[in-house]
Amino acid sequence: MSAPAISAPDAAQQPEQEVEVLHWWTAKGEIKAAEVLQGSLEQQHIGWKNFAIAGGGGESAMTVLKSRAVSGNPPSAAQLKGYDLQEWGMLGFLTNLDAVANTQGWDQLLPPVISQIMKYQGHYVAVPVNIHRVNWLWINPELLEKAGATVPDSLESFFAAAEKLKQANIVPVALGSDPWQEVTLFESVALAVLGPQGYRRAFVDLDPDMLSGESMVDVFRQFERMRQYIDVKTKALEWSDASAMLVEGKAAMQFMGDWAKGEFSALGKAPGQEILCVPAPGTQGFFTYNIDSFAFFKHSDDLSIQAQETMAQTILTPAFQREFNLAKGSIPVRTDVDLTGFDTCSLASSTAFQLNQQNNTLVPSISQGLASTSYVQAAIFDVVTDFFHSKQADPEKAANQLARAVKSAR
Repeated sequence: MSAPAISAPDAAQQPEQEVEVLHWWTAKGEIKAAEVLQGSLEQQHIGWKNFAIAGGGGESAMTVLKSRAVSGNPPSAAQLKGYDLQEWGMLGFLTNLDAVANTQGWDQLLPPVISQIMKYQGHYVAVPVNIHRVNWLWINPELLEKAGATVPDSLESFFAAAEKLKQANIVPVALGSDPWQEVTLFESVALAVLGPQGYRRAFVDLDPDMLSGESMVDVFRQFERMRQYIDVKTKALEWSDASAMLVEGKAAMQFMGDWAKGEFSALGKAPGQEILCVPAPGTQGFFTYNIDSFAFFKHSDDLSIQAQETMAQTILTPAFQREFNLAKGSIPVRTDVDLTGFDTCSLASSTAFQLNQQNNTLVPSISQGLASTSYVQAAIFDVVTDFFHSKQADPEKAANQLARAVKSAR
């Protein structure tokens, strides 16, 4: 009896490349966007190990990531952004992406404000996925019309509209319970009061005179006025719950970045039509940016390294940039991506980004960790949220506290 023939290994038996990806995209619209990335990789025979940690601000995800990294078992890739990239780079955990960046020409493809964020000591350690505009106000127009209110374009016209809504027994503003959501509201008020230059002096340059000055006192004064138009009885938990309140007619307005569009679409409402998008009152023409990005952690085996490089390269292809950002509600980081089919909110966002880039007036989001280190961000969060929940809120005292807290955290 002859020996059986030895066949070549079946393709399914071949070791498969795989990426374990930590992220916090768990809302309805965000899940669709994450699935675009998963599908793009699976088409290239790279397995996707989903490591999603709920929590819109990413705090829980960062806690889990630190535990995994310190124990010597980091994921392949993690959603990191802003100054977190510098901190992880300094600790030596991140892999160098210069080879992929040079092959694809990232320095030529990316706006300078974005490429700088993606580098640690001059080397790429992360790949950007999108550009979000944070200073948006979302509006249910039917509720505004019911209350006889008009779309606001300044802080004063916002408060006039909010008062009419309140008198009509309509919740003016939907706001979640996370500190980062309160700071998102705060930073929009700050941009309206301070303008881009003053905002940067305060929250990027950390100028103590600006942080404690009369202009910042006015920021806290206007921020305090917001509280009376947020019904604590109907206060949402997650940002996506607040977005759902607009769709369901339970609240008229929401201050939130354009990732909210994915949620509105998932709930059957067309952004820019059934849910209006206008710049946060007083910030017309300005742009507060948030950049989602993935950093890759050092691994020793070749298959993992190859999978990481493929993922990094895939993210910056025009096809992926288009499909992902259509799902996420953001705009592509590549300036050569065709925006046909993007909604009016995205087109307005793209125009505003380009204009602010030309005028050097782009400002980074405080709430999203783009403006400062995690230590300074935490100090700002503490002062802002304590003030927002205090029954004896004192704007002048809060500004002085902000300056002191930032100084101690630098």
